[in-house]
Amino acid sequence: MALAPVSVLPEYQDRGIGTNLINKSINIAKKLGYKSVIVLGHENYYPRFGFKPASKWGIKAPFDVPDESFMALELNDGSLDGVTGTVVYAKEFFE
Repeated sequence: MALAPVSVLPEYQDRGIGTNLINKSINIAKKLGYKSVIVLGHENYYPRFGFKPASKWGIKAPFDVPDESFMALELNDGSLDGVTGTVVYAKEFFE
């Protein structure tokens, strides 16, 4: 599953809105049976949720992005073991 970068208007930031959205999204993904989540986002924000550079598992973005900004999260321990390759996004991601 791909999590698009979360954005909260500046006047509403620092109220936990982004954190709640991400945590809720991760919990829904787990309930739906997803094994991992990919995100392209700020390297200082997403690690607090457990995201790590996707390159750790040999996972690449389909476009040129900084390694530290393209991250993955295992929703189950070891769910990305043996997973490698380039992420394929749905066409809607690019619209």
